[in-house]
Amino acid sequence: MKVWIATGGTGGHVFPALAVASEIAARGHKVIISCDGRVSKMVKDGAPNGASRVHIWASGVGAKSKIKQIWALFKIGVSAIALIVRFAFSRPNRVVAFGGYASVPAVFAAHVWGVPTFLHEQNGAIGRANRFAMRWVKTLMTSFQSVSGIPKNTNVRVVYTGLPVRHDFMERAGAKMPGESKLLVTGGSLGAQILDDVVPVAVSAMKNKKIFVTHQTRPENVARLQKFYADNKIRANVLSFIHDMAGAIAGADLIIGRGGAGTVIEITTIGRPAILVPLGINPDQAANAANFEKLGGGFAIPQDKFSPKWLSATLTELFDNPTRLEKMAKKSLVPNRAVEMIADTVLAK
Repeated sequence: MKVWIATGGTGGHVFPALAVASEIAARGHKVIISCDGRVSKMVKDGAPNGASRVHIWASGVGAKSKIKQIWALFKIGVSAIALIVRFAFSRPNRVVAFGGYASVPAVFAAHVWGVPTFLHEQNGAIGRANRFAMRWVKTLMTSFQSVSGIPKNTNVRVVYTGLPVRHDFMERAGAKMPGESKLLVTGGSLGAQILDDVVPVAVSAMKNKKIFVTHQTRPENVARLQKFYADNKIRANVLSFIHDMAGAIAGADLIIGRGGAGTVIEITTIGRPAILVPLGINPDQAANAANFEKLGGGFAIPQDKFSPKWLSATLTELFDNPTRLEKMAKKSLVPNRAVEMIADTVLAK
């Protein structure tokens, strides 16, 4: 079978696509991966042996400028026409799209030629590109059991598969809690200013200073936070980048972070309690955090309610009750079989 995998835009779309591509190739099928220029090196480095790569001329349509939006749509249209022509001579048996506007051309070309097409939504709310592409697919695969924004009148089959994560997270699935009052604070690759503003102040207000904080922040904030923690006699490791995120999550008793799909799924794969503060302007993160909270593994709290007073009281209550943290960890643990489930769904007859 020949399987076309469409991805692009960000690493959050690309890694799951590459993980599934490797699984499908390992099962003996031919794989073609299409992506835009922003992630071409990532795809080149991570593609399975023998996989073909196709460059797509595409970019996001979310720019505020109307001219840039029109230009982005033009590029997507040109790429769609190019793939329609390509599929006429070398048609795949399946097309799997992992979201983002770079996947739209392949989805449309597959629709034109009647190729079975599968769409993966990584967030707890349907993104704009996937909402647009859903009209041309028969199956939507989701990272979360509950996904908002799916049209009620759609005939699309919805299959919960989960979201693929790297092997180092899988190896730590269900790892024992450290039980050493270790707190991990991470706001993504660029940090999160609200976490920098609230967490140190909240921890300094706690009576129990036995807590150890690992705090990932922006490079320009490292020195300031190091000084604050030191001045308040709080044991802390402040750094701008965490190379072993799987180890950092497994080595924490509680995590404070954003609500990105990758972050949430990584936490649930290992099984750790967390306080999630979704980015205020991002409905996807709010939906992801809400899905996590439903598990019983922690809290999803809006930015405007994430105050030092609330956090200090919450941290005190949690770290004074390690049994509760362990129960939350067990509730947050979700077995991750996403790669196998996606491959099974795509390759089923």
